[in-house]
Amino acid sequence: MTLNRRKLLQSMTALAAAGALPLPAFAQDRAIRHFWWGNPERDRRTFEVIEGFKAANAGINVTGETIGWGDYWTKMATQTAGGNMADVIQMAHTYIHEYAGRGALRGLNDYVGKGLDLSHYDAGANDVGTIDGQLYGINIGSTSQAIPYNIAAFEKAGISFDPLTWTTDDFAAICQKITDATGGAMTGSEDLSLYIETFEVWCRAAGHDMYNTDGTLAMTAEDVASYWAFWGGLRDAGIVEGKDATVILDKGMADLGIVKGTAAMTFRYANQVGAVQSLMTDPVGAAMVPQRPGMGFGHYVLPSMFLCLTRDSADVEAALAYINNWITNPEAIKILGIDRGIPPSQIGRDTLEPTLSPVEKNVVAYFGGIQDKIGPVPNATPKGAGEVRDAFMRIGTDVVLGYTPADEAAGMFIQDAQDILARAAG
Repeated sequence: MTLNRRKLLQSMTALAAAGALPLPAFAQDRAIRHFWWGNPERDRRTFEVIEGFKAANAGINVTGETIGWGDYWTKMATQTAGGNMADVIQMAHTYIHEYAGRGALRGLNDYVGKGLDLSHYDAGANDVGTIDGQLYGINIGSTSQAIPYNIAAFEKAGISFDPLTWTTDDFAAICQKITDATGGAMTGSEDLSLYIETFEVWCRAAGHDMYNTDGTLAMTAEDVASYWAFWGGLRDAGIVEGKDATVILDKGMADLGIVKGTAAMTFRYANQVGAVQSLMTDPVGAAMVPQRPGMGFGHYVLPSMFLCLTRDSADVEAALAYINNWITNPEAIKILGIDRGIPPSQIGRDTLEPTLSPVEKNVVAYFGGIQDKIGPVPNATPKGAGEVRDAFMRIGTDVVLGYTPADEAAGMFIQDAQDILARAAG
């Protein structure tokens, strides 16, 4: 992407125009809440945007609430049940259908062009956040799956590889080399047995999504058993992190093996690589989830997250002004960077490019490099998908700890998942 001064000025002018929708004059004190899952780097950026918005809109007080991913959905469920949701929430593609189906999110169609400007967005950028013709989630960044890796550790072990074409066989060999080169002080990778996000790539590489269009399971017991068996082999060889580290679910960023120096690789979405880098001194690269030999690529591009307006918002106008600031204000876009994904508009990308750090430029290059290796967006995640994810981790934990063989556990998981979806469909 080439950017000259004239093009940047054109983009800045267009964004300024996009943010110039008529908004109410906030003469009296008004208050809204924004709730998101975060990490230290994301929280810093978000609070800076909040302060900038408050300075420009003296009549609105914004309270930011942040927590780690592992606790976010528990707290979200509690707030939803109690009728105390924040005005603006951060939402994942895996849960948006569920929360929209509960009536917890406000439809946004009536506000587009009336407090909410999406005219600069890429075509189709908000398709995933649109359910049955109603827009519920504003895409605030595009991303794809990635394997962050410690570049220095790879170089010290004499490893050279193509991060866009490597296979699971290459991955296993690299894990062995890293472990051998460090005398076991650093293993090749975090054990990703309990990451359903990585399993999804494994599943799609076999030619199908995790879910069918009617909300039933498309994944099979063979998909699950082969995935758990693959990681079990690496674990038995001692070239990935041990079971004690593996069964700590939804670890915070600071607790990842790559950050602590006990593993050279992990799984994250591409937009999170910069946050990993912020906690490390060694440089971090991004690779695709390794391809199974003879199978396709399982990657896809998705909104990394959405901003949603909740049913409990008592001040819709103020909340919309806040959301609109995120997606149209050049200063806000610069502050946010690509932590939540690559902006889903050319204007946003042009505005951001001059501010990118070296690792962010590498992430953008990675994102560009995978474009001919990605598949279509998967079928929508049905209601109950969050509980299916929990079951995957719970039953997979018994596999990691050696309590249940992979093939037996896979059958148990598929049955549990089918029961969960049937119950959720009601």
